[in-house]
Amino acid sequence: MLIYISKVAVTMLKKCQCSVKIENLSVFDNNRLILKSITFDANHGEILALLGRNGSGKTTILKALLNCIQYIGKIIFFNSRGQKIKNPKIGYVPQKLVFEKNSPLTVADFFCTNLTNFPIWLGKTKRTIEKINNILNKFEISYLANERLGRLSEGELQRVLLAFALEPVPDILILDEPSSSLDTKGIDFFYSLITKVRSEFHMPIVLVSHDLIHIKRYATKYVLIENGTLIEILPISNLAESSNAKKIFNSIFN
Repeated sequence: MLIYISKVAVTMLKKCQCSVKIENLSVFDNNRLILKSITFDANHGEILALLGRNGSGKTTILKALLNCIQYIGKIIFFNSRGQKIKNPKIGYVPQKLVFEKNSPLTVADFFCTNLTNFPIWLGKTKRTIEKINNILNKFEISYLANERLGRLSEGELQRVLLAFALEPVPDILILDEPSSSLDTKGIDFFYSLITKVRSEFHMPIVLVSHDLIHIKRYATKYVLIENGTLIEILPISNLAESSNAKKIFNSIFN
């Protein structure tokens, strides 16, 4: 699915903050039920973490939110007035970006694909270059504008992908294991950026992660999934005392 992210002024975001309600979400794979009647909300201003073992169904939920798979049930996006958003703008940061490492595509070229219909090989306008630099400045990576994507470190690439997903500003931000390949310093910096995004735009942020140490520090709410079934949904402050979480992530709590 092509995810098109359309610009919305910050003042409008304040008035039309997006939330999403998932109701009785079920997914089948070759007649095998892999998600069973999942129901939860992700409200504006929340950082919601989807937690569970590998294969529990977390990424399947993200795919349903992205409308990349068929599902049964409802996924409803709505604003602060309770009005449905028919075509929500979705920002998405994948666990890994699959691309040709030897490609001459630069960071600036990459952003041009999202900012203009003008062919990259014909050059960039001064206005486009200024806009790209302004975007990258927000994430302290303006120095990467002319670097090839294939030469970036994992941390640099994740910051580029986050900046890309947020410009133009989406209604909801989805992150799939965004820090899995980063060191501790890189993880802290990445989550500080996520927290800044939450404070500035008040959009719901839904992420999948196995990094419970940082999840407990930065998330606001968690959904625990086991074998395709929702076990519990609680404020993040409850995670350390959750008997269900202890069963699944025993080593984290020892």
